[in-house]
Amino acid sequence: MVTLYGIKNCDTIKKARRWLEERGIEYRFHDYRVDGLDHALMQSFINELGWEALLNTRGTTWRKLDETTRSHITTADAAAALMIEMPAMIKRPLLCAPGKPMLLGFSESSYMQFFNDCNEV
Repeated sequence: MVTLYGIKNCDTIKKARRWLEERGIEYRFHDYRVDGLDHALMQSFINELGWEALLNTRGTTWRKLDETTRSHITTADAAAALMIEMPAMIKRPLLCAPGKPMLLGFSESSYMQFFNDCNEV
């Protein structure tokens, strides 16, 4: 089963969900705020994608952090702790399917490629 990770009120999540639903692709939506995010799950994301790719340093949440906090995010452990505490810091959406590399972000072309490779579309 395909799992889409993110936060329900994110516009990009809404686009990704609409894309999946329009194509009849079954998926499970995991909302970090509702369903939670633990260290093991965060570590699995970091192991595959790297903490630098996952940490959204362009978003409002990052910009609202004080400079001291931002300057201390220099390791995977520090980034993981921040993203677990503040899930809005995670780039989204994150799409996962068994046996496939994780896909971070949304574009129609990347999703089409992902599902063509999965033989799902």
